[in-house]
Amino acid sequence: MEIFQRAAQEERVLVSADTDFGALLAQWGTSKPSIILWRKSVGRRPEDQIRILLANFSILSEALEAGCVAVIEETRIRIRKLPIFEGQ
Repeated sequence: MEIFQRAAQEERVLVSADTDFGALLAQWGTSKPSIILWRKSVGRRPEDQIRILLANFSILSEALEAGCVAVIEETRIRIRKLPIFEGQ
């Protein structure tokens, strides 16, 4: 939880390929920090990830600022607003 606390305090966005981060963030129950999750099928090279982020910045920026989990997959980006509650 230290990672979430620090990211929230510093208004940062977490970036991970570990889907457990999304589950932990849902349990934490707050609207910050936002997290970007890379799915397996998306290239893992930093150059590819930066290219994808920049190409989709206009879609992601407002949601990340408000608090979300953005899941980047091969053919789509899913955005879920935070906090995440059961049944949402």
